[in-house]
Amino acid sequence: MNSNFGNAYKAKLISTGSYLPETVIFNEDLKNFPGNSLQLIEVKTGIKSRRHAHKNETTSDLAIKAAKACLEKIDFDPHELDAIILSTSSPDRIQPATATRVQYEIDASNAFAFDINSVCSGAVYGIYLADALIKAQMCRNVLLIASEVYSKFLNPLDFATYPYFGDGAGAALFCKDNASSAGVIASLLKTDGSGADLVQIPAGGTKLTFSDIINKRDVFFQMDGKAVYSFAIIRAPQVIDELLTVTGIDKEKIKYVISHQANINIIQEIASKTGIALDKFIINLDKYGNTASASILIGLDELFESGNIKEGDLILTVGFGGGLSWGANLLSLSKIKEKI
Repeated sequence: MNSNFGNAYKAKLISTGSYLPETVIFNEDLKNFPGNSLQLIEVKTGIKSRRHAHKNETTSDLAIKAAKACLEKIDFDPHELDAIILSTSSPDRIQPATATRVQYEIDASNAFAFDINSVCSGAVYGIYLADALIKAQMCRNVLLIASEVYSKFLNPLDFATYPYFGDGAGAALFCKDNASSAGVIASLLKTDGSGADLVQIPAGGTKLTFSDIINKRDVFFQMDGKAVYSFAIIRAPQVIDELLTVTGIDKEKIKYVISHQANINIIQEIASKTGIALDKFIINLDKYGNTASASILIGLDELFESGNIKEGDLILTVGFGGGLSWGANLLSLSKIKEKI
């Protein structure tokens, strides 16, 4: 799936925001695992700590805080929003869409709101959708949010999953623009449903209802880590190379890469196979762990907060995760103004 990067209208990124829960869980705090295994967490993944939401803190709570941070940064009136897209694979409830509470709580009464679930690829899919809505002239202003609270879906006794995920939310505001060169240039989205069982929460849907649960572990998040690793180090570099070929952009012109933050070794493999210097990659997994679909938007907000963005900088995002799903976006950025 490729966006029409020749359209006269562009989806211009004009603000970002993020929210990380206050509770920091360091590797040495994971007392539910043998002490001699804790050093393997950083060695295997690069993760030193992660954030966990409070017991009463929900996915929509994190999303609301990230959304408000994004809008308040430029004093953007939420009544001007036309659409809210919320990426999450850890929703408040099976139904309704978690985005509906966000829409109400941020007072975006003129926006329609919906959820998407492409697991860790959600931000990449969301950028494509925001771009498509604006280029189709259906919307002027689209708020994309990615919010995840995996800590409530993880088995605290499963060393294969529990230490590696964290909670967090990121947001990005895209607006219609036809006066500048900045904006989403192109996107590529991919799916391979043959791997649908590799990342899952087995129970809770129509395939295994709560009333039919026999194995209590089926209510927790499960992942075939080795299979996902093998998938990611092949597909992520491929989709980057394909996107650069489609757009005719030389990799040397890419200023920053924001990859899904699953594992430092995966990021290093992506850098090596694409020939893009590792120091161009934004990395936050050491602080936050794997925040699923939120990781790219959190990284994007950190990039803007760093003040290192210059007009016309080319940013590449790449995501990969359950489904199996993967994809990439190419954006030309402009400096975010403090107020509009």
